[in-house]
Amino acid sequence: MLRVKFSIVLMFLTIFQILEVKPKVIFPNVPDIIDRDSLLPQDFKVDDPLLEDQDPEVTPNLFQGDIALNNDIFNYWRVGLRWDVFPKRLWPNRTVPYAISPLYEPEDMITIYQAIQTISRITCLKFPKWNGSQKDFLLIWPIKYPKGCWSFVGKVGGPQILSLQPPDKSGPNCLGGEGRAIHEILHAIGIFHEQSRNDRDRFVKVIWDNIIPNYKGNFEKQSLDNTTYSFEYDYNSIMHYGSSYFSKQKGKSTLLAKMKDEKIGQRRALSQTDCLKINELYGCLDDVKLAKKYYTLCRILGI
Repeated sequence: MLRVKFSIVLMFLTIFQILEVKPKVIFPNVPDIIDRDSLLPQDFKVDDPLLEDQDPEVTPNLFQGDIALNNDIFNYWRVGLRWDVFPKRLWPNRTVPYAISPLYEPEDMITIYQAIQTISRITCLKFPKWNGSQKDFLLIWPIKYPKGCWSFVGKVGGPQILSLQPPDKSGPNCLGGEGRAIHEILHAIGIFHEQSRNDRDRFVKVIWDNIIPNYKGNFEKQSLDNTTYSFEYDYNSIMHYGSSYFSKQKGKSTLLAKMKDEKIGQRRALSQTDCLKINELYGCLDDVKLAKKYYTLCRILGI
């Protein structure tokens, strides 16, 4: 009963923070930087009808479904960006200013806000609201073209688009819960998909025959030359593909776990490893006292 009361109080506090506090600045317009061709790898189709019934992380038809990549990092990406190659892709001072589009319905704003608060609560990252003067900030917007859930990886500079398609008559899309918003925010702070790890073949089997031919490249793994891993492979990662992503037939799996009874591709919450990965990426574990705090938080609050 106490937990229910606490949840109700938390919900009302969240609504108050989002809706009742008057903004100090006018909301930014969507920047004119969305050039679909520049976001797509070569040979990818635009609005491929084969993707119409796929997951909303797949339908944007970007690199690996939901990743917008600039050409300068295409050959250097990893599960976490190579900061020795692209140090400017880290958000400085562990701070990610953000703005949420006023086009979202209040309940969708709350979902996005809760996703941001979840990450800030268990990591050393700070997410202040954009004050109107910061040059680099995360701009969360319901982009219609390409629609779906997608993001750049790491800081790219300026008003940085992160697209979350709101619910419609076809379903919840990117905002049926916090999970998909968390997934895309993790891309924006520098995390790639888990199944791209070089060691993934020890843990999952790719069913190549079930993948739509033009999208087999999305299942390529990275070489050890540009990937390093501090944590074990995580089936439970919120950054792992689902079992039927890019399947050419509904119900057919494209990925299978090699370990018995393991499920892949959850979009409920950060796993313990997701939590630790973020904290390590931004140096939150470098200090012994802080490390103890964040290891504890990740263990208790990660699923």
